[in-house]
Amino acid sequence: MDSREALVALNMIDHVGPVRARLLLEHFGEAPKILAALKSELLRVRNIGEEVAESIRNWEKSVDLAGELKRISDFGCHVLISSDENYPAMLREIYDPPLVLYVKGELTVKDKNAVAMVGSRQTTHYGIETARKLAYQLAYVGVTVVSGGARGIDTAAHQGALSAKGRTVAVLGTGINLIAPAENAELFQRISENGAVITQFPFNRPADKQSFPIRNRIVAGMTLGTVVVEADLHSGALITSNFATEYGRQVFAVPGRIDSPRSKGCHDLIKKGAKLCEGAEDILSEFEYLFPSSNKPPSPGETGILPALELSANEQKVFDALDGDERAIDEIIRDSGLPSSAVSVALLSLEMKRVVKQLPGKVFVKNL
Repeated sequence: MDSREALVALNMIDHVGPVRARLLLEHFGEAPKILAALKSELLRVRNIGEEVAESIRNWEKSVDLAGELKRISDFGCHVLISSDENYPAMLREIYDPPLVLYVKGELTVKDKNAVAMVGSRQTTHYGIETARKLAYQLAYVGVTVVSGGARGIDTAAHQGALSAKGRTVAVLGTGINLIAPAENAELFQRISENGAVITQFPFNRPADKQSFPIRNRIVAGMTLGTVVVEADLHSGALITSNFATEYGRQVFAVPGRIDSPRSKGCHDLIKKGAKLCEGAEDILSEFEYLFPSSNKPPSPGETGILPALELSANEQKVFDALDGDERAIDEIIRDSGLPSSAVSVALLSLEMKRVVKQLPGKVFVKNL
């Protein structure tokens, strides 16, 4: 048995969570040694009592490891452990990182630039459209959008990222083979083809009151920041934002109507110090280091050859429409011949690439 298989088995043993597993690994050095240890040896480990030691010692009676490995293979997913290159780097930093991640699709190095987007299952039209728009804009400029795959804001966030042909990751509160809600089966398939569907739970693990907070810590833990789009005061999205705060990550909240109960949670976050989010610019401005300044022309004192700047067709049209002095967004829309939504996205991307600068009053100028 190798370390990966042993960690899969440990993850399936009752009462052995990430924290106890870390203590066990610190004591025994590697996972196979934990499964082979005598009960007396296990009891020497801090926070390992009789019940846990008994569960580990007799793990083969409760864990069908061979069956689980076959299910992984048959389902077409794979398992990541923390030593793997594609295990989310920021997730390793939290207090209780998952022992294993079941992955349908692929996590890549691109996903280090990830932002969580969460909110209520019971949403308004405003919340859905805002989530889609923000996710589209973030994904368009190369940010991976992470959410929980649930109804409402989560679904809208995934859809927005996919519409931009960007990457998105769904973190489940169930086994990877269980689709909840059922109507998201096609969405999950698209996500696995343009990102990943992931979970820490073994196959056939149903959702319960404990599984969603466990899931939410992964959403917050693997991302640079969490955006709460729409949430009431009792929304599970606030659990995710609390984890983000605990992990020292940025929290953003989208304001809504002052008389809407579904915006109360967001307004409360803003009162407590979350950054008010009115657009993708408010999110991206916190992470400017994601977008190297190498695209900016050198100052008189600088030398060297700048890398070639790649612009999409829409970005090129918008950039060409900026010939001359400062231009209002209405003028850019007219001269580029593109829809207003396409111009807004292109301008945001050009700003991130440091070739366009926005001035007060929605006025834009080439950053030369």
